[in-house]
Amino acid sequence: MFVGHALFAFAIAALVADWRGWDRRRALVVGAVAGAFATVPDVDVAYALVGLAAWNAADGVFAASTAFWDASRAVHRSVTHSLVVGAIAAPAFGLLAVRDSRRAPLARTVGAGLLLALLAVALVDSPLAAVVMGLFAVSGALVAVGAGRSTSLSPQTIALAALWGLWSHPWGDLVTGSPPDWLYPFASPLLTSRILLHADPTLHLLGAFAIELAVVWFALAVGCRVTDRSLFGAVDRRAAVGVAYAVAPLAAAPPTLDVSYHFVFSILGVGLLSGVGPVVPSAAGRSRRPAPSTADRALEIALTSVAAVTIALVAYLAVYLFVVAPA
Repeated sequence: MFVGHALFAFAIAALVADWRGWDRRRALVVGAVAGAFATVPDVDVAYALVGLAAWNAADGVFAASTAFWDASRAVHRSVTHSLVVGAIAAPAFGLLAVRDSRRAPLARTVGAGLLLALLAVALVDSPLAAVVMGLFAVSGALVAVGAGRSTSLSPQTIALAALWGLWSHPWGDLVTGSPPDWLYPFASPLLTSRILLHADPTLHLLGAFAIELAVVWFALAVGCRVTDRSLFGAVDRRAAVGVAYAVAPLAAAPPTLDVSYHFVFSILGVGLLSGVGPVVPSAAGRSRRPAPSTADRALEIALTSVAAVTIALVAYLAVYLFVVAPA
C-alpha cells in the first residue's frame, strides 16, 4: 500500500491542478509533492527495524518479514496517521518552505514550534510515540524544504499539498490492516475495525489488491491526461503474458493478508518481466518510426507492466473461483 498512498495523492492533486488550468509541469509537480507527503506517515514503520534485531537467520526470510511486521504493530498507524496531527503539521511544513529572506526566519520558527508542540503531546503519551512523531516531523520537514527550494510552488500551495497528502493516507489502510488512530491524541470512536471485503480471506486479499491496482491505473490515467498521452496506446502486447498466471492458484497455497508474499512477489514479477521484456520491431517499423523518448519508453514499461498484472489478477481470480475456492 505504500505506493498506493503516494499515487492516489498524486493523482487527485494533479487532476485538480489540471482542472484549475495549471500548466502541465506545475500540475505534475504539485501532484508529486502531495504524493511525497502521503508517504510520510509510514515513516513509523522504521521502529519495526527492532524486530529484525531479534531475527535469527536460521529461521528463514519469511520469519524476518514476520518479525518486522509484528514489531511495527506497536506504533504503526498511530500518531502519524492522525487527521488532527495532519491538520497541525501541514501548515507547519508550509511555513518551513517559506523562501522570502525577510519572512523566512519567523515563519520557520513558528513552523518548528508547531512541530515541537506535536512532539510534546506525543511525549506525554510515551517515549516511543515521541520518537515516531520526531521521525514524522523530520521527514515532513525534509519534503517541505526540498519542495520549497526545488519548485516554484508557494508555501501556501505546499501546505495544501501536505494537508491533502497527510489526510488522504489513512483511508488506504482500511482494508489491509488495523484502522489508524484517526483523531490522536483524542479517542477515535469511528471506523474501529478493518473493512471486510469478503468472508473468504483470499478473496478479501484479492479485492484489496484490486483496489491498489485501480489506484495505479487512476494515477497513470491522470498522468496521461495531463501530458496529452494515450492511456492504452503505449500498452505492448507482451502484457498478454499475464494470462499464464492462471496456473498460480493451482501451484501454490491461496494467499491471505497474513501470508501473501508468494502471491504479491510473483504477480508483480510477471508484470515487471512483461514491461521490461525485449522489443523486436519489424524492419519496416524500424525504418518508419523514430526511437521513443525516455519518457515514452518509461510510460510503455509502466502501462505494459500494470496491464500484465491486471490480466494476471483476472486469470488468477477466475481459476480460484471456479476451481480452487471451497464450495
